[in-house]
Amino acid sequence: MNWSWTLKQSTTTLSGYLEWEYTGKRMEILPDAASLATKLKNTLIQYYNIEDSEWRPAKKTKDATVWRKPSEEFSGYLYKTQGVVEDVTNRIVDHIRPGPYRLHWDSLMTTMDIVEEFEENCCVMRYTTAGQLWNIIAPREFIDLSYTTQYEEGLLSCGLSLEFGEVRPNFVRGFNHPCGWFCVPLKDNPDQSLLTGFIQTELRGMLPQSAVDTAMASSLANFYSDLKKALKT
Repeated sequence: MNWSWTLKQSTTTLSGYLEWEYTGKRMEILPDAASLATKLKNTLIQYYNIEDSEWRPAKKTKDATVWRKPSEEFSGYLYKTQGVVEDVTNRIVDHIRPGPYRLHWDSLMTTMDIVEEFEENCCVMRYTTAGQLWNIIAPREFIDLSYTTQYEEGLLSCGLSLEFGEVRPNFVRGFNHPCGWFCVPLKDNPDQSLLTGFIQTELRGMLPQSAVDTAMASSLANFYSDLKKALKT
């Protein structure tokens, strides 16, 4: 099968940067992946530096705290989540980014495939998620650019959805606006890491906003508990 995707629209926001359309000839999925990855990294660093006073509490568990603020990318929320994980930075990020671990422990993710690899730390992935809230939120499919890089003494693994290809039957295509995970070792205990995530997922479809808000806060809190269990095995 021959695929070609050309830039159709560019907007002022990063998540509006790439919309691709089929043209019938083979070429790279993402001609300038390195440039987009750099912009994505810089956007996540901006989120990381947002003042605490701008965030509003959304959920708190023994594993993590979740906050939110209005997104500048779409009409929903940008979520921030943070918690301490008892493991070294590299091992934690290996469990989060695309690879052999993620699908085995993330209770929300049901399938994951690498569509194209650009280098060891940068790829395009297609994955699906399970239905939520008694299937009020139907299963979703995402196609994301994923990029992992150094950040200060730790690592940043970040992603951004691409409008790419046709949606699988029985799924709704969701869209991840710039998102990512900062994992930094604690200064007084390098065997523990502070894991901070920024997520802004546009689930799409006719969904009540209250259901979306509940699902997002709960899934982010569950992410930490699932991850911690996986790291103990």
